[in-house]
Amino acid sequence: MNNPKAIYERPLEEMIGKLLDMGIKDFSVIDAVRRVPRHIFIDEALRSRAYENMSLPIGYKQTISQPYIVAKMTELLVRNSENKNKKLGKILEIGSGCGYQSAILSYFADEVHSVERIKQLVNKARENLSELRIYNVLIKNRDGFDGWDEEIKYDGILCAAAPPEVPQRLLSFLKVGCPLVLPVGGSKSQKLKLVTKTQKGFEEEEFENVAFVPMLGGTSK
Repeated sequence: MNNPKAIYERPLEEMIGKLLDMGIKDFSVIDAVRRVPRHIFIDEALRSRAYENMSLPIGYKQTISQPYIVAKMTELLVRNSENKNKKLGKILEIGSGCGYQSAILSYFADEVHSVERIKQLVNKARENLSELRIYNVLIKNRDGFDGWDEEIKYDGILCAAAPPEVPQRLLSFLKVGCPLVLPVGGSKSQKLKLVTKTQKGFEEEEFENVAFVPMLGGTSK
């Protein structure tokens, strides 16, 4: 076959149809998911399953999230930002993993600052994003609870690991009117939450059950 990418075209469109059926409504999110080749972020042995709506292992006891959850979290972030329907300035991502969610977010912000506690995954994510020529995502090896830089206030924060409760420190990195999207809970029960910073404090909404790896402190080589 002259174009190896062609083998993924039908599975990709089937996945897009599934996301629409499951309630993803924002077509800018759908477009970003269509444009980012998920198979690039998955080890070759598992690439035949790249466009199934499921999480897959990426090594180091971590996973790439299922496409629906990636799309849902992105949709919650962009639809609840203060500047709706406009490109955001800076997004903070906690938990780069292999870089797939980072790549999706790259379409919605001038800069994505992403932190990952596992050094090998930092390297993997950088390689994947470089292959796709995505240059507005910056990744560093850092404890997610510390964010990127406490001096920066973000237009949105997306957290791809589950703390037992909403980390107040992360909320301090948000601009007023802007959202934090994250899973919250333990190994037996987690909920996807949207927390919006207000002038008087924070407002919280709860969505579906989810299953993420726990959010851990520190860094790992």
